[in-house]
Parts: sequence; structure tokens; C-alpha cells
Amino acid sequence: MLELKPINTKEQWEQFIFSRPEANFLQAWNWGEFQVAIGKKIFQLGVFEDHQQIGALLVVKEAAKRGSYLAIAGGPIIDWQRSSPDQLQVIFNQLKRLANQEKCLFVRFRPQALDSAEFRAQLKKFGLRPAPMHLTADLTLQLDLTQSEEEILRGMRKNTRYEIRQAQKQKIHTEITENPAEIKKFYEHQVALATKHHFVPFSYQFLYEQFKVFANDDQAVLISSFQGERLLATAFVIFYNREAVYHYGISTPANEQLAGAYAAQWTAIQEARRRGCTRYNFWGIAPKEEKHHRFSGVSLFKRGFGGQEVAYLPAHDLPVSPLYWLTYLFETIRKKLRHL
Repeated sequence: MLELKPINTKEQWEQFIFSRPEANFLQAWNWGEFQVAIGKKIFQLGVFEDHQQIGALLVVKEAAKRGSYLAIAGGPIIDWQRSSPDQLQVIFNQLKRLANQEKCLFVRFRPQALDSAEFRAQLKKFGLRPAPMHLTADLTLQLDLTQSEEEILRGMRKNTRYEIRQAQKQKIHTEITENPAEIKKFYEHQVALATKHHFVPFSYQFLYEQFKVFANDDQAVLISSFQGERLLATAFVIFYNREAVYHYGISTPANEQLAGAYAAQWTAIQEARRRGCTRYNFWGIAPKEEKHHRFSGVSLFKRGFGGQEVAYLPAHDLPVSPLYWLTYLFETIRKKLRHL
């Protein structure tokens, strides 16, 4: 018999998560702690069959004016290829039951599983459909850190290698910190970038609580580059399950003619290797053909470091209420307006 049951201890949760190489920080116990810190309701559920755990899913209730929903970013963590239709049906039925209990219109998830036509067709049979908006990065760029530094450098674009060397000539140095107080500066520069490039910035609380909970477990750092005392760029990096993720970043006006952003990334890659990580995830990138995508510029920067593009299944929705379709229409229009 298969069932979903709450898991109430960090030790039990992480023991299973760390047994799955594909699991990332979005299903970490600390990600749940962060969500609670910013006022959200979460459900940490284990998937059990005959008392043996075969899966895990961190569910976050997202309250929105257009209708609340349940979100599962980077999950559920289950063996999608080996799970039977009956097992998946039980999981989706129980998620529907939870959504109804919480008065949610739908369940949205983006599993840590590779995209394919077969996978999409399989989910369609259970009533799921592609979501109008992304939940978290589905097209990513990942760098193999089991290579030597020389091999990593050879895999970069010529221009990127040049900029890394220029950072030394420009006397740019980098600093690494786990001090949550430094998030204040990061937030202020993010607001300035948001004003310049017309996007909605993350709140200070969102960035502070997220960094604090991971940094307290030695799982997050800010890596900043400076020329003298001038801040040039900062990378917010999370280390989890032998993967380093470049989650957020900022650059300052002082960096425009300098190689500060390249220096910060190269230091981040070196720090990830020092910590025993096997891959560096540059996180979300825009498709190459979408030249007007809001993230096309930063995607070009990321691709310069080499690596392999990895496409996960995009976010899918499991509708629970007829009112879901109003949300679907609203988000479809908003996506077009924001060039996402």
C-alpha cells in the first residue's frame, strides 16, 4: 500500500534526499525552514510503500489574490521511470485531496526529471498540463566539476578566459562571506538593477531569510569581487547535495568596464570544487533562439563558462477547481507582457 505521510525530523528527511543524486536545494529541509520564516505553510511529505520510503516532496502553499495553489519546486523526488501508473495515481490523488483541504485551485510542480515527449504524454494521462508560468529554472546550464581547472578553462569561450585573466591584471580580488548582514548590500544593488531593467526585485526578507538558513548550515555564501574598495559584482551561491548553484547575482555600475562578474564566478567554481561538489549549476538560462527574452544577456554571460544545457520538465499544473482556468488566462497574458 502506498501513502504520503508527514516527516517531522530533519535527519529523516535529509537521509532520503541525500540518497538521490538528482535532488537539489529546492527540496532541502532548509528550503522548507526558509519558507516558514517568510510566513508560508509547508508540508514535508514522505512517499511510503509497505513502510519503506520511496519518495519525498516538499509542498509549499502559495497564497495569491488570483487563487491559492500548492507548489512543489524540484520535486516530487521519486523514481519517475520505475514508478507504476498506479503509484503515480495515488500520489496525484493525495495531492488533490491536500489541495482541496487547503482550498487551493491547483497543484503546480516542476520535477527534477529530464524533459521528454514521453514524460509529458505520461503526465497528461493523469490530467496534468503544462503551466503558463515557470515555477523555477527548467532550462539550466551545468558545469562538470570533476574536470581539472585546466580542462574547465579550456571548455570556456575564448572571451571568458580572457576576462578571467584580465581580472588579475585589473587587480580585482574576491571575498567570500557567510554573514547574513551582508545581504543588505546585495538587496540594495538588486533594487537598483530592478529599477534600471524594469523587473520586480525580491524583498529583503526573502533574500535574508533564505541566505541565513542555508549559511547557518555552511550551505550558502556570497562571493564578491572588488577593485580596491569598490564593489563590482556578487554571486549568491548555494551548496547542496554535491551541487553548487549560482542562484542570484548582482553587478554594480563600477563593473561595466571591468571583469568583476567573471572573477566572482571563477572564484565560485573554485570554491565549489574545494567543497567537493561535482557540478556547478548556473541555474536558469533563456533559449538561444529567444533573443528578446529578459534573461538573454545574462544567459550569454553564463554560456561563456561552458557546461552542458540540461532541460528539466517545465512546470505542470494539476487543476483541482474550475476556477483554475481564470488563473491560467491571467498568467498566460502576464507571461507575454513580461517577455518570459
